[in-house]
Amino acid sequence: MKKNKAILIPENPISQFLFNDSRSGLIWLVIRVYVGFAWLKAGWGKAMSDAWTGENAGVAIHGFVSGALKKSTEGGDVTNWYASFLENVVLPNAKVFGFIVAYGEMLVGLGLIFGLLTGIAAFFGAFMNVSFLFAGTLSTNPLLFILATWLVLAWKVAGWYGLDRWALPMLGTPWVKNDKL
Repeated sequence: MKKNKAILIPENPISQFLFNDSRSGLIWLVIRVYVGFAWLKAGWGKAMSDAWTGENAGVAIHGFVSGALKKSTEGGDVTNWYASFLENVVLPNAKVFGFIVAYGEMLVGLGLIFGLLTGIAAFFGAFMNVSFLFAGTLSTNPLLFILATWLVLAWKVAGWYGLDRWALPMLGTPWVKNDKL
């Protein structure tokens, strides 16, 4: 009886370059810093706002969620299951979510700007973008979601011109020099 052998499908040249070749790091640097500054700016504004993290923390979240709930009853921009989550989980914990959103946005921004744990930072940025999209907010969320998804796919090289170049090998990521290139 023969054992099934895995069939290895080679990467196409464009994907190989974009997602596995450190020379594409400059492309990802531009995208990473752009997305990072967008997150840092958004988070900084929230962290400095009394309605997000100050004495009136939770007021901004309450307003945002109320708007999303209104959209869910008017036109279907917000699905019922997400409206239920917002109403039953987010609203009762609006103050906590205010801090999570504000400082989460700043951490994502800093991670992307400095290229530290780039794939993880981009993943959480994309997660927040999807959350905002589910709540019926377009703004820059679709664009940032697409770019963050690409950064997640390019995690091995997106932080090459950043702290990942040193941090990932220390964490056991298998970067090796290929002299055949």
